[in-house]
Amino acid sequence: MPLLDVQDVSIRFGGLRALSGFSFSLDQGELVALIGPNGAGKTTAFNVVTGVYAPTAGSITLGGRRIDGKSPIVINHAGLARTFQNIRLFRNLSVLDNVIVGFNRAAQQGLLRTLLRTPRFIRQRRDFYARGRQLLELFGLGHLAGTPAGSLAYGDQRRLEIARALATDPRILLLDEPAAGMNPQEKLALMDLIRLVQEKFAVGIWLIEHDMRLVMSIAQRITVLDHGEMIAVGTPAQIQSDPAVIEAYLGEPMPAA
Repeated sequence: MPLLDVQDVSIRFGGLRALSGFSFSLDQGELVALIGPNGAGKTTAFNVVTGVYAPTAGSITLGGRRIDGKSPIVINHAGLARTFQNIRLFRNLSVLDNVIVGFNRAAQQGLLRTLLRTPRFIRQRRDFYARGRQLLELFGLGHLAGTPAGSLAYGDQRRLEIARALATDPRILLLDEPAAGMNPQEKLALMDLIRLVQEKFAVGIWLIEHDMRLVMSIAQRITVLDHGEMIAVGTPAQIQSDPAVIEAYLGEPMPAA
């Protein structure tokens, strides 16, 4: 059984079917992309899997456990984390404290232990800060640990959002257009970072991205959506030459990566 298994998921908003019969699977350590035109249903698929929306049909399992219809917090604790198309950092908190928020989500500290600041609580906080600094160093943000997150350069904010998601200790990481707004040099650095995350953290990565050179360079498998329906699934080479994909999205075959 795949780590994440989405079977025949559909969702309606009034009379509009935003996703129809969507099926998808992802194993630990895989890097899979979801592409398609604007309005194809990509972010809707992410939102259904992460609990923002409940599907009107179908099933979603993570590690063999049904998660469809569960809250985002429950799904996060089950091992699934995400970033967003529009960056959602705590802008007034420091870079390090943004990462600590992720550790706190994973820890599920009791209110009494927090209020009393028990020795166990203090030890755990020290551990969080040590681990947080290590994570920031890995992401090239260690020197910015005390900086307010809202003052970071755009590319650094993107990296911080990924670091915070990893602090929740996920088995699967969803990245919603991580290269949006980046310049070519930042995109190259992002590709290296995504590969590093995949290898070092052994997480499954599910990626939405419009930059086709980035997608074709790093994805092992690609799913293509159009008007809420799957029109193709395959390797980058298969997707680049698929007539339905070329007509709906690519416009012309892409040169080999």
